Amino acid sequence: MGNSYAGQLKTTRFEEVLHNSIEASLRSNNLVPRPIFSQLYLEAEQQLSTLEGGSRVDNEEEEEEGEGGLEPNGPPNPYQLPPPPEGCCTTDGFCQAGKDLRLLSICSEPMDVPAGFLLVGAKSPSLPDHLLVCAVDKRFLPDDNGHNALLGFSGNCVGCGKKGFCYFTEFSNHINLKLTTQPKKQKHLKYYLVRNAQGTLTKGPLICWKGSEFRSRQTSANACSSSLFLPLDSAAALAAFPSDPTPGSNPSIAMGAQQAGPALDHPSLTTAASPAVFNGKESPKHQQLAKNHPAALPRPLVLGILSNPGPPKKRHKGWSPESPSATDGSYPQGGGNRAKCESAGVSCVPPVGVVGPAPVTFPVVASGEPVSVPDNLLKICKAKPVIFKGHGNFPYLCGNLNDVVVSPLLYTCYQNAQSISRAYEQCGASTIQPISEEMQLLLTVYYLVQLAADQVPLMEDLEQIFLRSWRESHLSEIRQYQQAPPQPFPPVPGAAAPVTSAQLPWLAGLAASSCNDSVHIIECSYSLAEGLSEMFRLLIEGKLAKTNYVVIICACRNTAIDSCIAVTGKYQARILSESLLSPAEYQREVHYELVTGKVDSLGAFFSTLCPDGDIDILLDKFHQESQGCSSSSLTASSVTKAAALDVSGAPVCTSECTQNLDLGSFEKVDFLICIPPSEVTYQQTLFRVWHSGVLLELGLEKEPVTKQRVEQYILKLDAEAQTKFKAFLQNSFQNPHTLFVLIHDHAHWGLVSAAHNVYSQSDPSVGLVDRLLNCREVKEAPNIVTLHVTSFPYALQTQHTLISPYNEIHWPVSYGNGVDLYHENKKYFGLSEFIESTLSGHSLPLLRYDSSFEAMVTALGKRFPRLHSAVIRTLVLVQHYAAAMMAVSGLPQMKNHTSVETLEIAQNLLNAPKQCPSGHGLMVLLRVPCSSLAAVAYERLAHVRARLALEEHFEIILGNPGSGITVGKHFVKRLKTWQKIEDAEWRPQTYLELEGLPCILIFSGMDPHGESLPRSLRYCDLRLINSSCLVRTALEQELGLAAYFVSSEVSVEKEAKSKALESDGEKLSSTDNEDEELGAEVCFEAGSASEKRSPVKRERSCSQDSASSSRSSKASGSALCSETSAQPSGTPQGEQARSPPPCGPAEEGRGSGEKQWLRAGQGPPASRLAPQPDCSSWTGQRSLQLSVTSSSQLSSSSGSTSVSTVPATSTRVPQASRCSMAKACQQPPIVFLPKLVYDVVMSTDSSGLPKAASLLPSPLVMWASSFRPLLSKTMTSTEQSLYYRQWTVPRPSHMDYGNRAEGRVDSFHPRRLLLSGPPQIGKTGAYLQFLSILCRMLIRLTEVDVYDEEEINASLREESDWHYLQLSDPWPDLELFQKMPFDYIIHDPKYEDASLICSHHQSIKSEDRGMSRKPEDLYVRRQTARMRLSKYAAYNTYHHCEQCLLYMGFHPRYQLYESTLHAFAFSYSMLGEEIQLHFIIPKSKEHHFVFSQPGGQLESMRLPLVTDKSQEYIKSPTFTPTTGRHEHGLFNLYHAMDGASHLHVLVVKEYEMAIYKKYWPNHIMLVLPSIFNSAGVGAAHFLIKELSYHNLELERNRQEELGIKPQDIWPFIVISDDSCVMWNAVDVDCSGERGREFSWSERNVSLKHIMQHIEASPDITHYALIGMRKWASKTRAGQVREPFSRCHVHDFIILNVDLTQNVQYNQNRFTCDDVDFNLRVHSAGLLLCRFNRFSVMKKQIAVGGHRSFHITSKVSDSSAAIVPAQYICAPDSKHTFLAAPAQLLLEKFLQYHSHRFFPLSLKNHSHPVLSVDCYLNLGSQISVCYVSSRPHSLNVNCSELRFSGLLLYLCDSFVGASFLKQFHFLKGATLCVICQDRNSLRQTVVRLELEDEWQFRLRDEFQTANAKEDRPLFFLTGRHI
Repeated sequence: MGNSYAGQLKTTRFEEVLHNSIEASLRSNNLVPRPIFSQLYLEAEQQLSTLEGGSRVDNEEEEEEGEGGLEPNGPPNPYQLPPPPEGCCTTDGFCQAGKDLRLLSICSEPMDVPAGFLLVGAKSPSLPDHLLVCAVDKRFLPDDNGHNALLGFSGNCVGCGKKGFCYFTEFSNHINLKLTTQPKKQKHLKYYLVRNAQGTLTKGPLICWKGSEFRSRQTSANACSSSLFLPLDSAAALAAFPSDPTPGSNPSIAMGAQQAGPALDHPSLTTAASPAVFNGKESPKHQQLAKNHPAALPRPLVLGILSNPGPPKKRHKGWSPESPSATDGSYPQGGGNRAKCESAGVSCVPPVGVVGPAPVTFPVVASGEPVSVPDNLLKICKAKPVIFKGHGNFPYLCGNLNDVVVSPLLYTCYQNAQSISRAYEQCGASTIQPISEEMQLLLTVYYLVQLAADQVPLMEDLEQIFLRSWRESHLSEIRQYQQAPPQPFPPVPGAAAPVTSAQLPWLAGLAASSCNDSVHIIECSYSLAEGLSEMFRLLIEGKLAKTNYVVIICACRNTAIDSCIAVTGKYQARILSESLLSPAEYQREVHYELVTGKVDSLGAFFSTLCPDGDIDILLDKFHQESQGCSSSSLTASSVTKAAALDVSGAPVCTSECTQNLDLGSFEKVDFLICIPPSEVTYQQTLFRVWHSGVLLELGLEKEPVTKQRVEQYILKLDAEAQTKFKAFLQNSFQNPHTLFVLIHDHAHWGLVSAAHNVYSQSDPSVGLVDRLLNCREVKEAPNIVTLHVTSFPYALQTQHTLISPYNEIHWPVSYGNGVDLYHENKKYFGLSEFIESTLSGHSLPLLRYDSSFEAMVTALGKRFPRLHSAVIRTLVLVQHYAAAMMAVSGLPQMKNHTSVETLEIAQNLLNAPKQCPSGHGLMVLLRVPCSSLAAVAYERLAHVRARLALEEHFEIILGNPGSGITVGKHFVKRLKTWQKIEDAEWRPQTYLELEGLPCILIFSGMDPHGESLPRSLRYCDLRLINSSCLVRTALEQELGLAAYFVSSEVSVEKEAKSKALESDGEKLSSTDNEDEELGAEVCFEAGSASEKRSPVKRERSCSQDSASSSRSSKASGSALCSETSAQPSGTPQGEQARSPPPCGPAEEGRGSGEKQWLRAGQGPPASRLAPQPDCSSWTGQRSLQLSVTSSSQLSSSSGSTSVSTVPATSTRVPQASRCSMAKACQQPPIVFLPKLVYDVVMSTDSSGLPKAASLLPSPLVMWASSFRPLLSKTMTSTEQSLYYRQWTVPRPSHMDYGNRAEGRVDSFHPRRLLLSGPPQIGKTGAYLQFLSILCRMLIRLTEVDVYDEEEINASLREESDWHYLQLSDPWPDLELFQKMPFDYIIHDPKYEDASLICSHHQSIKSEDRGMSRKPEDLYVRRQTARMRLSKYAAYNTYHHCEQCLLYMGFHPRYQLYESTLHAFAFSYSMLGEEIQLHFIIPKSKEHHFVFSQPGGQLESMRLPLVTDKSQEYIKSPTFTPTTGRHEHGLFNLYHAMDGASHLHVLVVKEYEMAIYKKYWPNHIMLVLPSIFNSAGVGAAHFLIKELSYHNLELERNRQEELGIKPQDIWPFIVISDDSCVMWNAVDVDCSGERGREFSWSERNVSLKHIMQHIEASPDITHYALIGMRKWASKTRAGQVREPFSRCHVHDFIILNVDLTQNVQYNQNRFTCDDVDFNLRVHSAGLLLCRFNRFSVMKKQIAVGGHRSFHITSKVSDSSAAIVPAQYICAPDSKHTFLAAPAQLLLEKFLQYHSHRFFPLSLKNHSHPVLSVDCYLNLGSQISVCYVSSRPHSLNVNCSELRFSGLLLYLCDSFVGASFLKQFHFLKGATLCVICQDRNSLRQTVVRLELEDEWQFRLRDEFQTANAKEDRPLFFLTGRHI
């Protein structure tokens, strides 16, 4: 009632409370008036007997929502606002009197608050960002515990001051809340308001309304439908609320179970809500809540996890939010990572904790009298009924609670379906109503009616039915908000008019009338209690024997219904109740039954079945007859093996490292592989790593690698793991330049969070994965990359995952539909192929179920209801095996006591070895998940085998994860013979080594842990797998055991297809360090593609061909590794497989948009350093997928590195017909499944998607919403991943659960990768390959491709008497040097296609020059060599190291914006105008410049003095012209200069300024004027030189004022290409007086060393140009013998701008401008000196540079290629104009087609073309003779030469008629005059009197193919008369 703090009625307020209660009752829209006092709160301590059965409130008091303001669970009552009074204010945020109520507006204003009133903030739906201030009587507000609030309302308006509002409805109208639902103070009064220190009113704590203390701390799951079912681990996260429970204060509730039940049926706690709610963020208070201690309750005798429906849908007196939720206390989280199958499937009720054999759950919400469960219910009914709470209230149960199970699953499903429309509400579709309760129940009845007798209801099916029904009923509205039309659904029965609660029982009965009483409807008139009592009565009386489902409906109340559904069918009830058990509880239950001897009754029953008496007696008799030995019958002790409990775990991710991986900072790769605690998997991985050679390739070990050394790299996740892992972390910390790859194999195992699990301390392995892999050290270490590898990645693909979708690799990769990438002789068999083969009916199906076995199990299940079905199934199957063996061994009467399937297995097992000369046999895999039962099966079968004297015929092996393999000596000997092993101590340690051994492998353990099986596996008997646990991961994991590669003959056509990938991998055009950016995906795919190129056909399958891999390393001479070429680790399973996705509905890569990441640059990997056994048999594994796709689409590689197929290949062919093992290679194993699993696997939806694929993906996750699209069969693995990332959230027990605690969306870890692929497909090999490629990438990042070409025209050197013979001179002697002749010949190999330059010293024969290359070959075919970068290399933007951080400007002190733009202008007469340049100068570089004042006008660039001597800096400023290479240009000279101070200026075009500034923020930029945007390198050189001379003048003037002579200012600059990467010096050892004999060596040196050496040269200012050799690996002694040459210099030149003042670069040139300039400098009488003892290496860069210029047509739609012949045309013709500079067209045309102008010159080197004042490249087959027209210039003596042509290019006034007349021409020689326009062309002809000697024709005039606005060049040709 209106309770005081003492729990007593407050009499003084009683009248008011009563008044409010009556008023609310009258206001209710119920026809039946409700009890007056139902509104008054009662404390939770009320006795059960005092509860009123019918006390339900109507919709006005729907449970209050939390923060999100979610809609009520039931269909909301439409609420109409009363019309506001006329003339009043209706503005949001103001009261009707027009006064502002918004907190932000009035927070500082004084307010009159009466005594006893508090200021609170109300939330208005129309103003989500504002709180409205209200004054409310605090008696109507709750206390801190959410209690003691009087019902009703009393409040004042703080705006207008109006007082005395007694109804919240009236008050909400006054303050303009404008609600669409019934006004409730609990819903809209949200926060207390408090004044801060400044007196300002601010938002204070939340008002703790009843129940909202729970709900506000987590996303309300009912409303956001975060899961299908109650996750019990989620309950554990909640624990109890921090209130002190009072055990025992509730005597009426049996065993205190009421307190123990979780007070919630919210399926999700803080897991991500649907987008409508919190946008995927957790509510803020979650964390403190999750940490609350579990309820400190005494554990009840029967520890159940009480499936508690939680806070009542309506307010109920018996429920208090304080009721402790003791799920934590009652749920020992054992191996819960498989079957906390809450949502798993088959109705998956939440797990029930069990200590004894009696799972029991208690409902929490109840009304009415308790219902007594009759005694002996189980005994009479032969099954425990499972009761699903539906709508409304559920009564209490008492009495024999052990014999019933109550589950809230259906309730949760109904709640989720209520929230379906929320997604559409986001679009504004407020009219769409959720599906009504009546319709939900009716649809449920329809669903149950159509279930077959052997089917079990699945919640997923029901959800889909609700979704389809709802979508159909709202089709038109949905279409408005949905772009794609919804898929057609089968019609759902149901009237168009809504079903009323009165019609419901009748309609349900009508629906059930057709089902032969399998569904029974019970209608109650008062409450569900009477219906339940009626059902129990009918069960006891045996009247429901044929009934599988009882639907109880109570529709007595008008507004809502109560309902529940009881599953009474023996088969269904057994499966549903057993599905409650977690794996640990299941094992405990089975163990309990075995230990207590309950199974003895079953054994006794078996003995009665055999007509000849007990089987053991028969066996003994048989044994005595055959051997006369005494009997030893099976004793009870043989079934008392203890159950090994699987435990697993993992903790919450906390810190987030934002550093991305910079591969450039690592020198080597190390790794650690973490695997589940399975000895076989450990040995298997050990062997694969050992024999892959990866340790040698990574340089981690030296030959010979011992097994002990390999063990350091593999970590078994068991109790000892922590120590080894600490050593790994320490190692990573001590080696920051080593990249450590932490490989988490079988990564779907053990993801339970240790932090969540309260019992984790008792078992150190629980949560181990999380404790190790998610520890802070791993997450923050910048040199640790975590690679998760799994076939079932679903648990790592949730809304909270740490792995970015871009870091997922689905392996093998598909390349496209046209290419078959699996090996020609292999065919991959995954689940889809199994299904297809079964459906196709061409042969015996590969997937089968055993109907007679199932029938016997079902019959025995009814006879022994208290035994777990796993126990029954196991003992029946073992009995069948025993009978089958006896039948085959000579007791044919036993055939009747086994099934046909088991008999077939036994016959083949025993007969196969007899058909093979070597005795090869088959393996039968018998999967027994429970270790206790596996031990029983092993002992029983071993006993039967011994009695039948079959010990020598086949082995029985007990495969337990915790222990190794035990094989009898006789069989070990046989294996050693087959595998040619001579090691006396050898024992098989992996299943793969059992190849060919006839055996039954009893494979136990709740989950397989990645063990690979041999090719001799013939039968995969999965009849005992836990069929009640239908989760996709669990199902696929079991079926994955059978996945297989089979040998198949494939047509030759595939050979041709496969060549598509055979590109030349080793040499890619780019060798840049941008490879650092390659993701791991590249590594995986490049590796596998390289295997594709391997020349040897791999026959060994991934899952082991006929030989066991282990033989490889043994000391037998059989060379198992015949493949010596490209197999780095035998790993990526051969040829890129187009394999199935990791089990999903689609085939990977079907989408055309899949990226092709194959990079030929990775190249074929180097061959392995170690012998390769059948690596692939190790690397490869077998695959499974759930899509039914055609076999042609699903192929995969076999990927083995071994060609040998032992036993001896010579005998292989003849054996093929007889040897069972040879047959096994050509057909996949046959799989036997439980009927239930078979039905799930074989059934598909309308799209062809197997039902199994749409199950809950993993037990550790739950669906984010029922309202989710179905998976599609055509989805790729990538799309599937995105689907799960959107629609699943981790449970609280999942290690990723806390990942988004901060609500950040960018919570991916930058160094987490996920490799997924079908099982047995070869992922181990793939990640070992990944390590190899990663290692090679690191090496590759320290390597670079440099041009390696010999000098050309070496035989044409000047025949001169003058050589520089002072071989040991460090610097040139000026006098000697001046006497040396200039060598006109170009020796730089990049000018191989350029015209020869003739001089009088040469005698050239035409055969001396080779044929010219095609233009497109010019770049491609240049030779390169791969060089390791030295410490003195120049780098591009991808290089980052500690030292150059400052230099590059990526440093806090130098922000990117800290650079300034300075204009710098100077006049130049030749251009006839002022040149305006811009400098971008970073703050850190301003000391190199002179300004008029700080930050003022730029005046000059500082220059040092000639006399300066310092080792600390380089005197010459370096200019690097660049275009298109902002990323790849080598501008980082920090290491090249060895840290010395230097001035480096990048010369860039205006349009590229911004991008260069972004990449090189700390570099000085010289920005060329915009008119040079389309110019070539000549313009940049021209401007650099002119600017430098102008600056020299400015500096001379400035420093002259300081008393320094002008000639003392340093006049040199460096002009360097942007591809100069390293510099070398030659050390010469001279001996003898003349130094004729000498030796030399070349070493890498810094550019600082070279520059300081050259700058220290004596008389250096007398040299105009200084350069150095281009490096070549084949440099001959003759080239370095003379230290200095007077010849052309290129690429890296030191230019004296003072001496060359009057010699200019041609600013129009695009090519050969350096040759042209060299000739001008020489003809001006200046010295060019090349230091032959220094060389520069140039890196091959595939982008930018001269490749930036593309010649295209101006006509946009012209797609035809343009050839050089089209670069010129006749003037005024209708030729297609080209979008390219005229000068470029001219140069390119002359390079390829100059023979059109100079036909006589072709290959006529003794009669060259005379070129005046310029050098133009006329192609390699035409020689030119360069002459300068300047007075006093040095020219070749041409008196004896007769020229074959004359080239006059833009000739100036120095060229006159008299100058030309001194040259002699052949008759018929041709002339070409080139001018800027036609007018100047004519003037030139007249001025030079050309018509005297040359004949011209009108048609001999041409122009470049430019439009007039592009200023074409014109030329005229003529013939010599």
